[in-house]
Amino acid sequence: MNKAEVRKQGFDPANVKRISIIAVFIALSAVGSLIKIPSPVGTIGLDSAPGYFVALAFSGPQGAAVIAAGHLLTSAIVGFPLTIPIHLFIAAQMALWALTFRWINNKFGIIAAVVAAAVLNGVVSSFTMVLIGGIGAVIGVMPFLVVGSAINAVIAAAGCKLIKGSKLI
Repeated sequence: MNKAEVRKQGFDPANVKRISIIAVFIALSAVGSLIKIPSPVGTIGLDSAPGYFVALAFSGPQGAAVIAAGHLLTSAIVGFPLTIPIHLFIAAQMALWALTFRWINNKFGIIAAVVAAAVLNGVVSSFTMVLIGGIGAVIGVMPFLVVGSAINAVIAAAGCKLIKGSKLI
């Protein structure tokens, strides 16, 4: 069977490769979700680094899928402390931040992208807590979220820099 016949039957090797990459990085997000950054909510971990990495190394939409799944895994491990609807909203925010991370990297460079990720996920996303506990909850979680966001973005940026030019990506 040639490539055209294979694709005609719905099997595209490029899609299999893409799905495999996403699955591997979602698994890495699950591992990262077990490495917690102490915080009042318990859902801040190293689950976002793989999503940010995929956004840089492969594509924004793939990174968005990985980072959203990573957040949901982290939240599930600690029992969705902010409720499932709020965690779904946060996962959607995280997907948007991964897309933005890639866009800012392409337009302004990696340092600007890391700063933007820390501000967007650390500061802007903190305001989701207003739904749970008011402005006090926002202020209480913000420093932890900024630190966690920065660490995740730096890990992704460093990882991408280290393997850029290799045949791995």
